Amino acid sequence: MSDLTPEQEWHDFLSGKYLNQGMRSPLRFIPSNPRCKLCSAPFGAPGALVFRRYGFSPWEKNPNICKRCFSGLERLTKQCPSALDDHEVSGAEVAVSLLFADVRGSSNLARQMPVWDFTHLMNRFYRVSREVLIGADAIIEKFVGDEVVGLFLPFMTGQEHARRAVEAAEGLLRATGHGAADGPWVPLGAGVHTGTAFVGMVGSQGASDFTALGDSVNIAAHLASQAAIGEILVTDEAATAASLLDVGLERRHVSLKGHPVDAVVLPIQPTPVDSETMP
Repeated sequence: MSDLTPEQEWHDFLSGKYLNQGMRSPLRFIPSNPRCKLCSAPFGAPGALVFRRYGFSPWEKNPNICKRCFSGLERLTKQCPSALDDHEVSGAEVAVSLLFADVRGSSNLARQMPVWDFTHLMNRFYRVSREVLIGADAIIEKFVGDEVVGLFLPFMTGQEHARRAVEAAEGLLRATGHGAADGPWVPLGAGVHTGTAFVGMVGSQGASDFTALGDSVNIAAHLASQAAIGEILVTDEAATAASLLDVGLERRHVSLKGHPVDAVVLPIQPTPVDSETMP
């Protein structure tokens, strides 16, 4: 039996201590692919037909891992000594990179477009964002209004979570048409920050959710709001971790709700035109 506290269990898990455990899991011998990235539980038939009954089904936050990998940690909620009196909080403070991206001028778009067309536009944005973030091993923290939030944690990405967050931001802007000759089909700006945050389960009476909280989250959110269309603002902390500080990018000093932050500006360059396809 482990002598670690629930917080230490969470910290070890989120920090990537068990990232490669799936390579040794006996579940890897049960057919078939795709599989949970953490425990190798099969998501494809025939194995999935049995294992899904026991909670080994894709997790909504990222279907590359299974719900069962979190069920043990969620049960620690009631034991967590630092939780609230009603035992509805458990998790740990860990290093995390955060990506916030939102639609610029969404209110104007909503006024200019029929409601049904605007709804389809936002649904397309959510779908494309989900595909890009899941492909980058992010946890989709939430879709809210005109914004998507992705968490990049070592238990999914390894220690290069800052680089993965920046790459995902670039991928998302390109997937929405930024850099294309005919322009974006939805105008986005994004912010990436790396820091320490509380990550874990927070909620009430069965409505708990996996989320991140703290000043680092606020910095990333406010940073994204300062990015222009087709622009990614990356704080010095994230830029340092992603090796972006010495590549000649524009520097910008921004004030986020009175809190000064230094960042680099990562513009999305026009997509090169293949000369062989030109008339």
